Amino acid sequence: MVKSSERLQPDSLPALRDVIARHKLSARRGLGQNFLLDLNLTRRIVRAAGELDGYDVVEIGPGPGGLTRALLESKARRVIAVERDERCVEALTGLAQVYPDRLTVLRKDALDVHFPELVSGPAKIIANLPYNIATALLLHWIPDIRRLDGMILMFQKEVAERLVALPGTKAYGRLTVLLQWLASVERLFDVPPTAFVPPPKVTSSIVAITPRSEPAAPADRELLERVTAAAFGQRRKMLRSSLRMLNVDTMTLLERSGTLPTARPEELDVTEFCALARSLGVLESSS
Repeated sequence: MVKSSERLQPDSLPALRDVIARHKLSARRGLGQNFLLDLNLTRRIVRAAGELDGYDVVEIGPGPGGLTRALLESKARRVIAVERDERCVEALTGLAQVYPDRLTVLRKDALDVHFPELVSGPAKIIANLPYNIATALLLHWIPDIRRLDGMILMFQKEVAERLVALPGTKAYGRLTVLLQWLASVERLFDVPPTAFVPPPKVTSSIVAITPRSEPAAPADRELLERVTAAAFGQRRKMLRSSLRMLNVDTMTLLERSGTLPTARPEELDVTEFCALARSLGVLESSS
């Protein structure tokens, strides 16, 4: 712990490019790293999160700390930054000295972290997610998503389009259904490659995810996961064929849920997938 008399001040922090140079932070493709250095942009991302006064905020993959700085400028009660790259952990030392009571840096793989154990009271996740694990992280968080007040996350534009997709569109899929079942999702704005160091080959998007007070329709999560995995695992096939892997009488399953046997998975909305999951539960419990 740094004594208050020894603490650095926010205006004494070095420029992010100097931090990158000092710690030799060349972005590593294997870690999905692209550093966000535009402080105006990081502040815009934080503003998109709304009120943070009294909140714990979890950030994933802070890198040299561009978004971390903007979070610490807000009224967030505490920022927990999860970073697996030792170089970046060291680079965040200066921030930790300026905000010793509000910044906690954890050297961990985010996929090994159970976020409810990190926070107390109201919490949000705000992060520029590593591209290579962004989808896996979101699936990892979905079971506990209703413990959060919200998430502001950056994804590749293509992934963001999947999250907000509507039934009947090419982007609509299993991840869409599982997320929209428990949350409302809005794509806020795009971020060009030039905002990053190094610039990626794709455009990114900021997405707001707000947990629902109640799921969009009643369903058991494990059953819904199985139904959507079967359906979208063979998305070109009609449901009467793709749902056979569930090992129940497919026609009875479809009839009980009121689903057309000739329908394809992208034609069903979230509530219709929930009806399938409920019917699957009934059939399995009666067998």
